[in-house]
Amino acid sequence: MGLTVEQVLDVGRAAGAAVAVAFVLVAAVDGWTRPGYRPARHPVSALALGPRGWLQTANFIVCGAGVMAGAAGLADESWPLSASIAVIGLALIASGVFPMDPMRGYPPGTPDATPTRYSRRHRWHDAAGAVVFLAIPVAETIAALTPAVGPLRSYSAVSAAASLTLFGVFGQAWERDSPRAGLWQRLAILVGWTWLAVIFIGVGARS
Repeated sequence: MGLTVEQVLDVGRAAGAAVAVAFVLVAAVDGWTRPGYRPARHPVSALALGPRGWLQTANFIVCGAGVMAGAAGLADESWPLSASIAVIGLALIASGVFPMDPMRGYPPGTPDATPTRYSRRHRWHDAAGAVVFLAIPVAETIAALTPAVGPLRSYSAVSAAASLTLFGVFGQAWERDSPRAGLWQRLAILVGWTWLAVIFIGVGARS
């Protein structure tokens, strides 16, 4: 006996929520236990470098695929919301496929400075990351304007403002190589990925 369409959509939303939570946990544990890695300074993307880099690469790709599955699970509720979240998933996959360049002391042995020139893969990674962090507040804003989201509309509006603010603060911290750049990025990730998990679970519970 096969699954109904609604059951398939439920599975997609559940997968989206699960990978959103797993992404944050994996990056946190890996960052705190990685030799030479400083979570407060280094970005999550730097975890895709070095001998254990495969773990964060997989984290990006699996999370991206799961977020796309979750987005598909929202298609019946709101196609603009579904499409905006799918963009986040695609950009996460691209972030895993195109890793950043070594810099700022990581991996260990790398000069503690910012390169004057970047590789093509790093530029693609930067572009993918910008899409992720800009698409999140866009999706949150769309959710805030979507009746199907119900009581989560207010939460989505607050999350949109917080995500956009934190992304801006992180961007400035990253440009000046602040010792707290990684911390600001993690706060942005925590807000955005928590919102994804809540939307996937909350909308699923209402449907």
